[in-house]
Amino acid sequence: MMSIKSAWSALGGDPALVGRVDGAGRTGVLRSRLPVRELARGCVGACALAAAELGAARGGEAARVRVDDGAVAVAFTSERHLLVDGRAPVAFAPLSRFWRTRDGWVRTHANYPRHRERLVSVMGPAEYMEDAFAERSAREVEEAVYAAGGLAVALRTPEEWAEHEQGRAVAGRPLVERGRLDDAPARVLAPLDAAPLLPAAGLRVLDLTRVIAGPVATRTLALLGADVLRLDPPRLPELPDQHADTDFGKRSATLDLEADRRTFEELLAAADVVVTGYRPGSLDRFGLSPEALAERRPGVVVAQLSAWGGYGPWSGRRGFDSLVQVATGIAVTEGSAEQPGALPAQALDHGSGYLLAAAVLRALTEQTREGGSRLARVALARTARWLTAEVRAEDTGDDGGYDGPGARLAERDSPLGRLRYALTPVSLTGGPTDWARPPGPWGADPARWE
Repeated sequence: MMSIKSAWSALGGDPALVGRVDGAGRTGVLRSRLPVRELARGCVGACALAAAELGAARGGEAARVRVDDGAVAVAFTSERHLLVDGRAPVAFAPLSRFWRTRDGWVRTHANYPRHRERLVSVMGPAEYMEDAFAERSAREVEEAVYAAGGLAVALRTPEEWAEHEQGRAVAGRPLVERGRLDDAPARVLAPLDAAPLLPAAGLRVLDLTRVIAGPVATRTLALLGADVLRLDPPRLPELPDQHADTDFGKRSATLDLEADRRTFEELLAAADVVVTGYRPGSLDRFGLSPEALAERRPGVVVAQLSAWGGYGPWSGRRGFDSLVQVATGIAVTEGSAEQPGALPAQALDHGSGYLLAAAVLRALTEQTREGGSRLARVALARTARWLTAEVRAEDTGDDGGYDGPGARLAERDSPLGRLRYALTPVSLTGGPTDWARPPGPWGADPARWE
């Protein structure tokens, strides 16, 4: 359970509480050269422990936590298990892939139409792209596509990333950055009902995240009883299957932060938590910096998720799990410099999501004792460093091996159709096992609290 202890320590948790964790080791899950199983176990275990701690702070049962490697593995590949009316989603668009360059490899991300357009503006039509990549160096492509607003990252070895200025900046930061923003009074939370144990019941969460990591964090808070309202720009719809996978338990609304500031301020005035997943600083012009939010809403918890971190020369760059794997040397470790590979799951995304949810839960618990508006930050690149340099493989025994995803999947009807989906791996005594509501149509809910 060393990975759980490591994650819990990064969250500032009481070491004695780790004794409440029961594990179910499973062989054959998340196979890789790097300790992905241990990373996943650590992130989920720490998140469940933070939920149990908050529940106890609200007068609930001092719950025990169970971490089942099989359930964790299925949840970390939830997008692969999703079915919508029997149809499986496509994980990556045709132009989201590795490309051979003159001197190595580049990986691009073009799942969103606007990113595809910017990639094409630099590299030309799709049918001629292989030749266009082959004529240029990997670093040249990386910079040219970035300058155009697209996403392409050159393949680096672990040693090259360690010497890169961004790699050094990431290595100097904690796994979870935590801070206090002011001296707001202690948070008073109503006692919990007997069952089920919903540690976040009655709390309101504004969800300004996209893709996987941020939505996984807020999906977890929704599971635990929070009222989560996801807000997206009207002109930037989420990919439908991604929404179906990560927006269980939430409501989804669109809001133009520039044109409808009054609505946002009304939402903020009653919010307990604000979670953002855009590039660091990109929302500051809307008054969404942590300091500005705490000034207008004392006692708020602000949680931020980014790809590269809010520091270093890449702080303003967009990024995705697959690209962070390529930049940080993971793709070389899982394959080679001649034939790059990938992790068995988008583990940086999912792991960072559970870490961010855990950080929010811990901040809420700390507020009940010490008050203060709180800030928590998690970056995919820092989670990557935890995986490559700090987490170690563990022998936790085998509780029967892995018998496949079947028992860890569920089906239900929804406004989107019949859904098959992965159940939550966050398990605590008396806690929820499924979300209270399925996802509805993207952007169809009103931008107001229930």
